[in-house]
Amino acid sequence: MRHPWRTSIAALALLALPFLGSGVRAGLPEALSETVLPGHAAFTAAAAALDRAARADCRPETLRPAWNAAFDAWMGISHLRLGPAETDGRALAIAFWPDPKGSGARTQARLLEAADPALLEPERFAEVSVAARGLFALERLLYDPAPSDAACALTRATTADLARMAAELETDWRESFAPLMLSAGAPGNDRFLTEAEARQALFTQLMTGLGFTADQRLGRPLGTFDRPRPERAEALLSGRSQRNVELSLAALERLALALAPDSPRTREGFERARSQAAALDDPRFEGAADPSRRLRIEILQQQLHALRDAAAAEVGGALGVSVGFNAADGD
Repeated sequence: MRHPWRTSIAALALLALPFLGSGVRAGLPEALSETVLPGHAAFTAAAAALDRAARADCRPETLRPAWNAAFDAWMGISHLRLGPAETDGRALAIAFWPDPKGSGARTQARLLEAADPALLEPERFAEVSVAARGLFALERLLYDPAPSDAACALTRATTADLARMAAELETDWRESFAPLMLSAGAPGNDRFLTEAEARQALFTQLMTGLGFTADQRLGRPLGTFDRPRPERAEALLSGRSQRNVELSLAALERLALALAPDSPRTREGFERARSQAAALDDPRFEGAADPSRRLRIEILQQQLHALRDAAAAEVGGALGVSVGFNAADGD
């Protein structure tokens, strides 16, 4: 069966040729068709499967495999924080982390205490704080459960909300934002006024994604040598901290090499980092508090900083762009 996104992007790329420069033809259509669109399609499918599973059986132990599959799929696109991901705060509502003040857990506790079905209706639930929705809200429900009818109802409301956001995100990318990127510089395109802006937009996602993994996914549990903070690791309850780093690196590598295939230093940097990450054998980054194991996490962080520098020079140079602002950068 031929996937619709393959057909649409191929057709759009051909239509775009008269006003696209060689740099865009070399990387942007490939990045969209090989990484961005299939990644969103995979996340939509996984989120829908999780929602169906929750309808059938909301017990935490039953739902954990489908939740992990959805989280795996999210890691394939979690670095893409532009366009459709910014609409209605979708990216934050899908995965609100870090949450240093624990606002998500507090809001969830209030929802469980209220046990009000009206609050869980789709339109009302979509207005709930982003900190209490999405994958991390489900992690608390599935890995730190307080079994009750209210918990089951909240789980189902959360999976339905997640499936809705995933489908909307994919649709917006496929039908609106990807064509907008491919038509960069065309008359009437007010979002991407030049080809370079479209190239820079995806390149910035690559660079910011590498920085987020190094400084947040690794940096938060590392803390300082005198005060390590392994309890701050991402997806700690489910023990996905190391897995998320590995999956993020794999997704970022696919994006980098789709944008600029002839990037040997970048390719080698990813290979080293992936090998180092896989060898950690530290699912929750508990080794951050153990001096002998901590060094291995620090080495990985240093490798990611070096990889970011290499990609900035090599991939950015091939595309003729530099890093721009990204929503994940913060204030």
